[in-house]
Amino acid sequence: MTLQMSHTSPLRIGLLAAGALAAFAVPAFAQEATEAAAAPEFATAAETAFIFNTLLFLIGGFLVMWMAAGFAMLEAGLVRSKNVSMQCLKNIALYSIAGLMFWIIGYSLMYTNVNGGYFGTPMPYSWPDAGSANEGDYSVASDWFFQMVFCATTASIVSGTLAERIKLWPFLIFTAILTGVLYPITGSWQWGAGWLSEAGFSDFAGSTLVHSVGGWAALAGAIILGARKGKYGADGKVTPMPGSSMALATLGTFILWLGWFGFNGASQLALGSNGDASDISRIFANTNLAACGGVVAAMILTQIMYKKVDVTMALNGALAGLVSITAEPLMPSPLTAIIIGAVGGVIVVFAVPMLDKFKIDDVVGAIPVHLLAGIWGTFIVPFSNPDMSYGTQILGIVSIGVFTFVVSGVIWLILKSTVGIRATEEQEMMGMDMAEVGVEAYPEFTKG
Repeated sequence: MTLQMSHTSPLRIGLLAAGALAAFAVPAFAQEATEAAAAPEFATAAETAFIFNTLLFLIGGFLVMWMAAGFAMLEAGLVRSKNVSMQCLKNIALYSIAGLMFWIIGYSLMYTNVNGGYFGTPMPYSWPDAGSANEGDYSVASDWFFQMVFCATTASIVSGTLAERIKLWPFLIFTAILTGVLYPITGSWQWGAGWLSEAGFSDFAGSTLVHSVGGWAALAGAIILGARKGKYGADGKVTPMPGSSMALATLGTFILWLGWFGFNGASQLALGSNGDASDISRIFANTNLAACGGVVAAMILTQIMYKKVDVTMALNGALAGLVSITAEPLMPSPLTAIIIGAVGGVIVVFAVPMLDKFKIDDVVGAIPVHLLAGIWGTFIVPFSNPDMSYGTQILGIVSIGVFTFVVSGVIWLILKSTVGIRATEEQEMMGMDMAEVGVEAYPEFTKG
């Protein structure tokens, strides 16, 4: 009996175990089948493209928004210590005003019902309600956000040029008009499918539409506002007015450099395919190479001309390289991108003293960087993109330049004759921090 049980017990136990597993397995398999039936289907190709396109706008948008910090730090470093708080205030104020104005009127003026014309419909913009689907190839709100931060960049360019002597509120009034009306109108000509777009003009991410527009507005303001007290002597001598912190200026430049990957990369406007991803990668690489070319060219040239390397020229060389490649960052070969950026750096080195000869006081060098390098970058597009025409590029550069410079000049003159745009000589000597902000950036140090 004992021997029999020793031979039969394992078999019986195995059969019982198999039966038990089967009993448990039936409801388990049934549960899995139910879960599989209830599980959502995989996203379609269109849904996947929508998600990635929207993500591109959002990531690109917050990178470009971060450029506002870059402009603030660059300007804070290049102005004298008694004007640092004023520049910080101007930059956060202009970003906020741009955001409001672009919603109130700017976006619709730039993109709604342009239809080959000169501007769209001036009205507040709205996006679908929460939970809405089928918005198209990307979220409408993500597109608005991405376009808005570009608008704010344009105003930042004006801020640095006119630093240390312009009054706060007239500057902000001009900012509201620039971001709500002027920038959207010229932007509609190309990006809003306006008349320049139909003519064949090309400006991929805004060498002219963003940077030169800001540069033209800054140039008009600098001429009408006049130079800082003591900058230019009667004998033509230029008095250096060193900035407060090269560390802050360098930090600002690196922040701008980082933000530019969103500026140029997300201007691809799509990340829904392998081709889009490849193109964005190429844009990143060319953008970086152009900035490097601008830095090295500026360093070599200042060493040759002045026997020393000027750090401010190197910083602006990077920015000029970035502006130069912005009109066409996709098509150039790596070597071509470097050359385009290097020419931007050369432009800065020659243009800064040229402005001083004309007694145009540009505190941070924004006119050479954004206006002149923007013109260069837009003009040279056909060199790497044979589908474009030099004649059409010149048409776009001139038409946008004339419109922006003339209208900006009229606005500055109106502000000058009504509310006044310039601080008094006493306020300028005191510093705009104490004159208008009431908070010194460096109260423990002697103002300089």
